[in-house]
Amino acid sequence: MKTFTLQPEEPRKGPDFLTGLNKQQYEAVTHTNGPLLIVAGAGSGKTRVLTYRIAYLLQQFKAAPNEILALTFTNKAAREMKERIKNLIGDKAQKLWMGTFHSIFSKILRFEAEKLGYGKDFTIYDTSDSETVIKQILQELNFDPKEIKPKTIRNKISDAKNQLIDPDAFQSRFVSSTLDDITARVYAIYIKRLKQSNAMDFDDLLIKPIELFEENPDLLEKYQERFKYILIDEYQDTNHAQYKVTKMLAEKYNNICVVGDDAQSIYSFRGADITNILNFQEDYESAKQVPLEQNYRSTRSILQCADSIIKKNKKQLDKTLWTEQGLGDPVILLKNYDERDEANRIAKYIVEIKMRHGYKNNEFAILYRTNYQSRVFEEALRRHDIAYQLIGGLSFYQRKEIKDVLAYLTLLVNKHDETNLIRIINEPSRGIGNKSINDLRNQARERGMSIWSMIEQVEQTDVYKPAKVRIREFVNMINQLSSDLEQGRSLSEVTRSVLEQSGYMKALVEENSYDSMMRRENILEFQNAISYYEKGTSNPSLSAFLQEISLITDGDKFDENKPAVTLMTVHGSKGLEFPVVFVVGLEENLFPVGARDGFDADIEEERRLFYVAITRAEERLYFSYCTTRFKFGEEQQQLRSRFLDEVDPGVVRTESGATISQKQDRFSLDDSSSNRKRDNSTHIEYDWEKPITKKTRTSATSTIQYEYENGEDPFQVGAHVLHAKFGPGKIISRSGLGMDAKVVVFFKQRGQKKLMLRAAPLQIIE
Repeated sequence: MKTFTLQPEEPRKGPDFLTGLNKQQYEAVTHTNGPLLIVAGAGSGKTRVLTYRIAYLLQQFKAAPNEILALTFTNKAAREMKERIKNLIGDKAQKLWMGTFHSIFSKILRFEAEKLGYGKDFTIYDTSDSETVIKQILQELNFDPKEIKPKTIRNKISDAKNQLIDPDAFQSRFVSSTLDDITARVYAIYIKRLKQSNAMDFDDLLIKPIELFEENPDLLEKYQERFKYILIDEYQDTNHAQYKVTKMLAEKYNNICVVGDDAQSIYSFRGADITNILNFQEDYESAKQVPLEQNYRSTRSILQCADSIIKKNKKQLDKTLWTEQGLGDPVILLKNYDERDEANRIAKYIVEIKMRHGYKNNEFAILYRTNYQSRVFEEALRRHDIAYQLIGGLSFYQRKEIKDVLAYLTLLVNKHDETNLIRIINEPSRGIGNKSINDLRNQARERGMSIWSMIEQVEQTDVYKPAKVRIREFVNMINQLSSDLEQGRSLSEVTRSVLEQSGYMKALVEENSYDSMMRRENILEFQNAISYYEKGTSNPSLSAFLQEISLITDGDKFDENKPAVTLMTVHGSKGLEFPVVFVVGLEENLFPVGARDGFDADIEEERRLFYVAITRAEERLYFSYCTTRFKFGEEQQQLRSRFLDEVDPGVVRTESGATISQKQDRFSLDDSSSNRKRDNSTHIEYDWEKPITKKTRTSATSTIQYEYENGEDPFQVGAHVLHAKFGPGKIISRSGLGMDAKVVVFFKQRGQKKLMLRAAPLQIIE
């Protein structure tokens, strides 16, 4: 692979703001001709490089503001970058095309939608909207959505879209099971249903521009000419569709700059393709590669810990992070009895660290592998009166009452949106029953019409007569509100009219429960959001507001100034930093996650995820694991994560200050200071690299009797075993005697399994 060697720095020419850059940053900012790959290690100042590079392009008159396209993965990152550029060069920054992939391409699609057969006010369906459509299609095809999960079908369709596989190609090339066949049938109807509703889902915002440019070469040339410079943040997180559309746009001028870190590629489950960054120099042969290796975030101990982990991966770009910061405190390893013990002790640690060192709540983060782990930490923090914010829970805009109000507002600009129409035609109840709705839907299908077109002529339908009156009242209400909007009434006024004329607020008042009171308060907060939008926008429109709401990402929910401890998944933490970080649940089959749905975990990606968790910490870092954990209502023994055996032993200490034992794959843990319930069982470690050798195991009868060496039963706790299907593992518990003996085995690739000893194809290995 081609590498870049930095030459001695020449005298700098240009604006004063470049003087604060290090040599590698300066090279990345000032290289303005041709493709550029910036391999930006964690905490190396990549945001600064991106913002300075854009400011430099503008200051050197390389491009006008509207000729620069900058793509990010969160709205928050785009806003921060634009504000920084504005501070450097002034108001010119406002005219930049800067935002998330979805927001930028939805903007282009608004301009060009008619060329694809859509109206410019098309609705953007979120995940739950898509699943609602798929659920309806499954029912129409006589499948039970309880057995065939709409979420599963949606995920398969999303994967296909991001690989640019259309329904015909999916049907002909990718159907290998009954579920695939059902997906193919649903997929074909799904894309037609969305178009009929003048709606696009999130994936469409990436693939429709490709379709647009392929069908309209003149339009592609227009946008190629427009965007003379393209910059992409977090390039390691791009999927195939994002890769293709940006490659198409960059083809004319070839001034594409991508910034990323292959060591932080953690979104393959969302379609991210790490080969996009690994193969960048193959895609652009003249590309220059600049590594950003100086870390400005973490202490040397934390950085050394991270480096020792990521070096275990084989697929990576060469770089070595370093820092001028001090050694700092060692990483502390916490061993806990169970998850409640873990949460309670970490809450106590937070109280103690705040008292001893003066940290504030918002300087702490607790990072876990899966969302369900948050519950016990929420309870523990509440018990210790510690304020916290939970990132990744139910979004404000996903609450039922907010989705209902948004559905009403959506109909005012897109009456053919079937999903939102069905959602609120009888919400609150206005005497339009499910039978009438289903009759309308069926008649619309038969006539090839949208449901709105059907209800506009409801008198000519076969719907139950009393329901016709209610439907006509509903149609008149929507038409009047839509007319009010077109005549220039403010969004706030129209929203108030929606809530009054629909009877929605009245119904909540009449319910008179605690739940209805909370929903009313949420709606009032929503009205505040509309008012803020109107005051802060020069030319506010309902369509633009709805688009902005639909494109909010999880990363936009984080408030770094809120005086609260942050609880979030490691995935959600990427791009953030905290003085004190607790990485919890470091156990096999949890972090790294175990096999799912017949697929083995990608250990290299799990290791990258652990690397991301480590590099969020600035000053203090804690690792935590449990020896037991409740799963499926039962207490089960846990093996600590293999990653704890991979970290540099020189920078990790136990709570008592003990170092890692010289004995391979084992920490010497001293828990004498803890008064918590103890795990008295032997802590079992497995050397995953140890070569496997087989011992004798023969079947004596049809009931599978065993002949053991020396007449002894070797299948005891601690024994290394090999399973014909699950591979190598270790027995961690055993119950029963003789022919009825059962063992629990922890397998490297498949996690924990309970097996009947007489039936399991196990072999002893050593």
